[in-house]
Amino acid sequence: MDSLVVLVHSPLVGPFTWSMVAEQLQQRKVDVLVLKLTDRDDSNLPYWDQHTEAVKQALADVPQERRVVLVGHSGAGPLLPAIHRAIAQPVAACLFVDASLPHPGQSRFDELAINARDLAQKLRPFLVAGGSYPNWGAEELREILPDTFIREQLLAELHPRHLRFFEEKMPDVAIWPHAPCGYVLLSEAYLVQLEQAQRAGWPSRLFDAGHFHMLVDPAAVTTAMVELLGEMEQRL
Repeated sequence: MDSLVVLVHSPLVGPFTWSMVAEQLQQRKVDVLVLKLTDRDDSNLPYWDQHTEAVKQALADVPQERRVVLVGHSGAGPLLPAIHRAIAQPVAACLFVDASLPHPGQSRFDELAINARDLAQKLRPFLVAGGSYPNWGAEELREILPDTFIREQLLAELHPRHLRFFEEKMPDVAIWPHAPCGYVLLSEAYLVQLEQAQRAGWPSRLFDAGHFHMLVDPAAVTTAMVELLGEMEQRL
């Protein structure tokens, strides 16, 4: 694979989520970059804009002619169109791993109301009252992340968000997608997104596992990703 694989973590967690897949890709001689999304609550810029700028800065030293593959997990999925538009490098493909799909012009709440109505109904009053999400603890993640060290590392990077984050509108991208796309399903929570991807003709791979399965079986998840990227490169 000639492209640089750019792994984008959800704004709700941190780059540790991709660390083991990155190691697997490196072992397979695939060039990979694990990003760290950064933002400030006191900035006047939308969170998505701050995250896009973080990606752009991370790629500043990558030659502009170098093709990249954007891989988004979970809440990073909706960021991929804005990232694609902002960076100088050509995007060869976009891969969504147990991720929400882009919803230009809509907020994260709008997307939840369509694809996860029960969660949206519970979450809004909690956030309006001043709460932040996610507020997971070790016990809640024990089943899907049985390893204590891995669970603690993920929780150490947990980034609960307040109401503003969920209410901001995602950028309105006129044409999407701009590149071949694929979908890796890890958990049943994203079945709706998988079905949307399949209706769009995207190739896919399915796991019956947890949302952070890349930290449980990184070799299997990496294999699925590499296979999909191979299929998508053939479509170019």
